Amino acid sequence: MSLRDRLDTELKAAMRSNDAGRREALRMVLAAVQRAEKEGKHTLADDEMIGLLSRELKVRRESVEAFRGGGREDLVAKEEAAISVVSEFMPQPLSEAELTTLVEQGIAETGAASPRDMGKVMGWLSPRTRGRADGKQVSQLVTQALAARAAGS
Repeated sequence: MSLRDRLDTELKAAMRSNDAGRREALRMVLAAVQRAEKEGKHTLADDEMIGLLSRELKVRRESVEAFRGGGREDLVAKEEAAISVVSEFMPQPLSEAELTTLVEQGIAETGAASPRDMGKVMGWLSPRTRGRADGKQVSQLVTQALAARAAGS
């Protein structure tokens, strides 16, 4: 079953059970999917949908921070509920150890030797970590590993 089919099925189940929060979160995601498909003029593959879900999660997390800063706890709760619903459809996140292993493998595969080679490593890592790790965290690990490698040379 494709990710799109799972989203549709879950939306129907939420509608039947009168779960308004879940229904609204799923509608928000499906609206973003439809917008992306209309702009790209093609049906999104599962990996493209994972990227879209990642962006939606990022927007929701930023909204939570903004609403907390503004003292709007009612909206914080609503956004956090949407985050938990969307997170159900994301792949299993990488552990710290798995991520470190991938970073080391990326450095070895690309032949990176200094922080100037970060772009090569990130390009290699991006498709392997999409939707499974925070980009900032990956970037930070790559920077640390390359700096350590350059200092050890």
